[in-house]
Formats: sequence, C-alpha cells, structure tokens
Amino acid sequence: MGRRPRPRGPVHDLVLVVDKPAGPTSHDVVARIRRVVGHSRVGHTGTLDPAATGVLVVCLGRATKLVRFLQAGSKTYAARIQLGLETDSQDTTGVELARVDASHLDEQTVCEALSAFQGSFEQVPPMVSAVKVGGERLHTKARRGETVERAPRRVEVSSLVLDGFTPGPVAEVSVLLTCSAGTYVRTIAHDVGAALGVGGCLASLRRIANGPFSVDEAVTLDALDRSGPEDVLARGIDVAAAVRRTLEVVEVTDDEVARRLTQGGSVPAVGHDGPVALVRPAAGGRSEQLLAIVADDATGSRARPELVWTRPEELR
Repeated sequence: MGRRPRPRGPVHDLVLVVDKPAGPTSHDVVARIRRVVGHSRVGHTGTLDPAATGVLVVCLGRATKLVRFLQAGSKTYAARIQLGLETDSQDTTGVELARVDASHLDEQTVCEALSAFQGSFEQVPPMVSAVKVGGERLHTKARRGETVERAPRRVEVSSLVLDGFTPGPVAEVSVLLTCSAGTYVRTIAHDVGAALGVGGCLASLRRIANGPFSVDEAVTLDALDRSGPEDVLARGIDVAAAVRRTLEVVEVTDDEVARRLTQGGSVPAVGHDGPVALVRPAAGGRSEQLLAIVADDATGSRARPELVWTRPEELR
C-alpha cells in the first residue's frame, strides 16, 4: 500500500535549507518535501548530483517565484579528488576509462596544478550533465553512448585551497573551493588530472554553502520525514529575510510609492546594478514586507518590476 496522503493546509511562502544526503536526486528531495507539507508548489534553486551532499535551498509556495534571484550566488564546496583515475562521468560513479600511476605526484606539484584553476576561465560542461544541446539534456545523449560538441562556458573560481593530500598510485586530494553558479566541480577534477598527465575524477562532493545559505542552518531529510508540516514550516526562512540575504535592499517608506509597486508600476531609479529588493520596513508591530524586485531600465531614470510580490490588498 502507498503512504496515506497528508492533509492539505494553507500554503506558506518560505525558503528552507536542506542538507541533502548522498543518493536521492534534487528532484527526489523536492518530492519528499511536497509530501510532508502537502503541497506541490515546491522547487529548488540549484541541482546537486545524486552522489553529492549538502546545501539544497528549497522554496515553498509563492517563494518558488524567487528561485531565479536566489540561485545566482556563489557556491562553496568541500571536494575530494582522485588523481590517476579517469571515468566517463568525471566522477567515481562512472565507467573507468583509464588508470595511470600517480605515485610520483607530491603536494607542491598538485598545488601548482590547482592554481591554474583559480579566477575566471572557460569550462566545457561534461557529457553527463543537465546542460541542453539541441533541445536535449546532455546526460540523455550520454546514456545512448553519444558524444557531442559542447560550447565552453565562462566560470569563476574565487577560491581553491588544498585541504589534504595522500600520495599513492591513486592520489587523494581534498580541496575547499568557492565558485560561480554553473561551475562543474567534476570537470575541475578531470581537468586538474589531465594537466598533471594522470587523469582525475571527483570522489565526493559536499556543498557547504549556497550563496548566503549555510549547511550549519540546514535540516536533514530524515528530520523532515519525522516532522509534521508545522515543524517543517517552523524551520523556514521568511521571504523578506531570504531576499535581504541575497539582494541589495532599498526600504520604501512612501505609501504612494509602495502602492504603485503593488500595481506593477515603475518608480524612480534605485541606482544599483542588477536586481534590487524593495521592502516596506517593519514598524508599529508590522513585520518587514517584500514589495517587489526591480531593476533600473536602460534609460537609468526608472526602476521597473521584475517581480511584484505584494498584491494591493496585502499592503500593510
């Protein structure tokens, strides 16, 4: 027999930080949260491979509209790389393609190789990835045994630090790195190994932080499964607080400007590059309220909504 559906309650607009275990896909995590809270309006801000663990930021209710604003931040990972082993997926879950004795490598040599992968550079996404080519995801093509040309993408690694080195025929390298969204750590492992002439692949990956959201505040899937909807919602982050962590924030105190924003109207330019959250500040027992996310237009004189959050009747 299947599980009994949980009763549906009111939809809450929240951001939840989950510590994903190894095994389930990011979609599996979303499905389990949907079951717990009893609603289908749940999404995440950035995929983790099934074998990877760590921070998965999940949006509930109308907060799913914020995904594109929350997913652009940098990611921080703890990764373990094996040098001397190459696979078709660029990690240890794939089919072994080559094995080369890496016993001659030392820590200094590895550090020098890693240094070439800091800063901004072009990266070719792996075949086993969710990138679409010709309207189809690469991993679908890879399952059919196909290999296609992939356009390189510019990525940025702002920090790449050696955290441990164990020499051997297959050398083990632990690193901590912070990189832009869309960076494939598997491909860095592969490319470092190629630069050293021995091949390389990713052995394990843990996302420590996704932008301002840290694993220290994350709830485990097991804890969610043991919880009721109220317990899950109590762990959520309010939308205004989540946006304040991620975007530039401008407070709106003028009632007429606030009303215009709720109706989708433009306001005077805010003078920032990129999206800006306009909020009504907390006052007189009233909590802070997200009004809209705007961006200055091409003229530089007006800011126009990219997302209207608060409806006119909800304005406090």
